[in-house]
Amino acid sequence: MRYGLSALYVFIGIVHLVAADAMLPLMPDWVPAPRLVILATGLCEIAGAVGLLTRSFRRAAAIGLALYAVCVYPANLKHAFDRIHIDGIPDSWWYHGPRLAFQPVFVWAALWAGGLIDWPLRDRRR
Repeated sequence: MRYGLSALYVFIGIVHLVAADAMLPLMPDWVPAPRLVILATGLCEIAGAVGLLTRSFRRAAAIGLALYAVCVYPANLKHAFDRIHIDGIPDSWWYHGPRLAFQPVFVWAALWAGGLIDWPLRDRRR
């Protein structure tokens, strides 16, 4: 799971860096310097992805990626409920519904991949 999550976050991070201007409409109005935030989150996603693959930074990266998944939820909500169209991203509840529901799974996956939690896959033989 660490490798898959890392690959996903590298991809998403690159998208944030390459298409920052396209993502500006998704940013809630209360976010200061939204373009800078988008670029910074792209760098953090890439750093977190790399960190997950290293023994010494794995736990810190997992915490950072879990917090990131929580912090981007307002932008995901705005995207869904304000019906903001972004080229290349589906514009229906078939996309937004699962995406919003799956966000807690990203939090769990980061913490699990970082070795911070083992639920529900803990060894039950103990």
